[in-house]
Amino acid sequence: MSSTTTRELRGVLPVFQTPWHPDETIDHATLEREIAWLHDCGAHGIVMAMVSETLRLSSEEREELAAAACKFGRARGVVVISVGAESSKVAERYARHAESVGADAVMAIPPVSVGIGEGELLAYYRRIIEAIRIPVIVQDASGYVGKPMPIAMQARLLDEFGPDRVLYKPEASPIGPKLSELRDATGGRARVFEGTGGIALVDSFRRGIVGTMPGADLIRGLVPLWHALAASDTARADRIHGPLAALISMQTSLDAFLAVEKHLLARQGIFQNTLVRGPVGFRLDTETTREVDRLFDRMIEAAS
Repeated sequence: MSSTTTRELRGVLPVFQTPWHPDETIDHATLEREIAWLHDCGAHGIVMAMVSETLRLSSEEREELAAAACKFGRARGVVVISVGAESSKVAERYARHAESVGADAVMAIPPVSVGIGEGELLAYYRRIIEAIRIPVIVQDASGYVGKPMPIAMQARLLDEFGPDRVLYKPEASPIGPKLSELRDATGGRARVFEGTGGIALVDSFRRGIVGTMPGADLIRGLVPLWHALAASDTARADRIHGPLAALISMQTSLDAFLAVEKHLLARQGIFQNTLVRGPVGFRLDTETTREVDRLFDRMIEAAS
C-alpha cells in the first residue's frame, strides 16, 4: 500500500546493511533486529542504499528487501528505498514498487555503466519523479561511481517539481563547496542530506543540511553528534566527531565501508556474521581491525 501522507524527511537516517545467511539469502530475522536497534538508538528512519549491497541483488531480491525494510521500519520512522538502475524503465519499476509497499521516499543514483549527458540525466530523473507521488532524493554517488552531476541540472529538477518532491544527497568532492553551490543555486530551497558517512557532518550541518545518511554501525555516535550540533554544543560535537571522522577516513571504497560496518555490527551483537557478497575488493586484516576497534571505543566514550 502506498503512503497517503508525507512524513518529514529529516535527521539521522542510517543506511542499513543487509545481513546474509551462510547461503547468501537475506536473513530477515537479523534485518528486523537491526532496524529495531537503529530506532532504539535514536534513528529517525532507515534507508536502503548502496551499502545495503543493492547492486549485488537480483531484481526480485531488491524488491524483497525493499518490502521487508518497509514492513520492519515504517511503524517507527520514515523509510527511503534506493531505486537507481541502469535503465530508466527498471528504475521506474523499482520506484513504483517502493511506493506500493509503503516507502516514504525513494533515492536514485544515475546509471553507473555509462557516462550520460545532462539531457539524459534530466530525462532519467523526470521519469522516476513522474512515475510516483512520493519524494525522490537525487543521489550524486560520484564518490563511488561516475562523474559529478551538474549543479544546474540538479537545480532545474527543483524548479520543475518543487522542494517537496525533489531532495538531494550530494557526494561529489569537494563536498562542502559543492553543497553550498547547490544550496545557493536553488536559493536555499534545496533540502540536502549529508552523504559522506558522517565524516563531513559538522561542516555540512553549518551549511544547512536537513539530515545525514550514514552507515548503521556508527549510530551510537552519530545520533549524539546530531543532537550536539542541533544544540550548538560545539565542544561535545568536536569530541565525538574526532574519532568518528578518523574511523570513517579508513573506509576509502564501497567494500571498505561494508567490511568495517559489518565487523562493527557483529561486534555490537546485531549481526550473526560479517558476510559480504563477493567478489569483494577489501577485507579487514588484523591490524586494521585493531585500529577500527580502538577508534570505535574512543567514539563511544566521547558520545557517552
